[in-house]
Amino acid sequence: MSQILILLAIALYLIFVVIVGVFFSKKNNSTEDFYLGGRKLGPLVTAMSAEASDMSSWLLMGLPGVAYLSGIADAAWTAIGLAIGTYVNWLIVAKKIRTYSHGYNAVTLPDFFSKRFGGSKTITCIAALMIVIFFVPYTASGFAACGKLFASLFDIDYFTAMVISAAIIVCYCALGGFLAASTTDFIQSIVMSIALVVVVVFGVNIAGGLGAVVDNAKSLPGYLDFFNTYSSATNSSVPYSGLSIFSMLAWGLGYFGMPHILLRFMAIEDKNKLKLSRRVASVWVVISLTVAVFIGIVGLAMSKVGAIETLVGSNSETIIVKIAHLLSTYGPFAAIIAGIILAGILAATMSTADSQLLAAASSISQNLMKECFGVKMTEKMSLIVARITVVVISIIAVVLASNPNSSVFGIVSFAWAGFGATFGPVVLLSLFWRRANKYGAIAGMISGGIMIFLWKYVISGIAPVFAIYELLPSFIVAIIVNIVVSLLTKQPEKEVLDKFDELKRA
Repeated sequence: MSQILILLAIALYLIFVVIVGVFFSKKNNSTEDFYLGGRKLGPLVTAMSAEASDMSSWLLMGLPGVAYLSGIADAAWTAIGLAIGTYVNWLIVAKKIRTYSHGYNAVTLPDFFSKRFGGSKTITCIAALMIVIFFVPYTASGFAACGKLFASLFDIDYFTAMVISAAIIVCYCALGGFLAASTTDFIQSIVMSIALVVVVVFGVNIAGGLGAVVDNAKSLPGYLDFFNTYSSATNSSVPYSGLSIFSMLAWGLGYFGMPHILLRFMAIEDKNKLKLSRRVASVWVVISLTVAVFIGIVGLAMSKVGAIETLVGSNSETIIVKIAHLLSTYGPFAAIIAGIILAGILAATMSTADSQLLAAASSISQNLMKECFGVKMTEKMSLIVARITVVVISIIAVVLASNPNSSVFGIVSFAWAGFGATFGPVVLLSLFWRRANKYGAIAGMISGGIMIFLWKYVISGIAPVFAIYELLPSFIVAIIVNIVVSLLTKQPEKEVLDKFDELKRA
């Protein structure tokens, strides 16, 4: 009976998001509507849809899983870096990129880069290619989270569950475009918040109270230490170096290059309301990250008292699923609440996957096909191609996510680093440095993208000192290369500089 009620709650939620997609499909009359919602987002939708699309499934799966396994150091320093990055991004980037993108009439990030640097087709092609390279695996991580959710809860085949989830996301995303994605993201952020609160309250109660949770964590060497981690294999404390701390804080650098977040800034109706958006977004992020880390601690205490099984490896990412399943055994009402919690995980996944699909689709249909390869299409045909592209990218992502043992946290961290290093330096320099030119932007994106792969798969294995998050060294290399190449090559044309100065005064 409990599983039927859970399934009913989730099914109603899925039907609702599809209805939203159908509703907004009637409001898409152009590619600007489909990709940027006609720049009509209100401040609350801008704030919450940006953060919901940012947090993804790793907020409710990846982050609690890390805290469950090794304590607070890894998870907390990552959360602190993200909280700082969120606030700074809203503070210094949001208003400027709204002003500049509107002034250049740019509807995608590659489009903005191209027009900012004088209409370079090469920048458009490289930026679009980078988006496809890093967004496809990012989308795959969302599909994998959905598969894990349903497979662990209903004991059904992982691949089947993942395909069904992906089909729902594709349905409302391909129909409704940016407005559907942003509206559902806003709703999903509310569902995610409810899920976090209910899981904490229930989990603490089952574990024997807050005191029991804290006592259990204190009994494990290094578990509650910011400068040590806990090793369950040896039941001992492992030092957490200063380099590792800087490495985790570097997650915050990723915000400057996230296309799906930057698009929210570009789409707000009134740039003067971004201050309200910043405050709402920052408060929500700090609270949700803190609660997510605490859920990992609570979950371990629940395992200690035998309420849920002990989770190892990537299975730790199903901690909230296990807690929700336990809650569902406490009667019909509790089962419905459990269904809402699980819908929250689904919401976290969907809110990111839909935004990623749109950004990747715009890069292929708008930037690569129309601008790089010169394919001429009517407005109606552009919309059709955009929707087809969403479906094709989803199919590729499903194939990549076919392994049920893949780590959501691992996939997200790599894609996050990719965007942070390739686009972050270009975004910052394009908005704040008049002398930045197209040659520096191209060299910066390429060097950042190459360094991500080089550091992750080659350099990090050379010695322990290099075993840090690839975003930090790659971001530094990319911004240095961008600046050096810009200075060594001729400055931008007068028209480019005049346009920059005009928008700076706006």
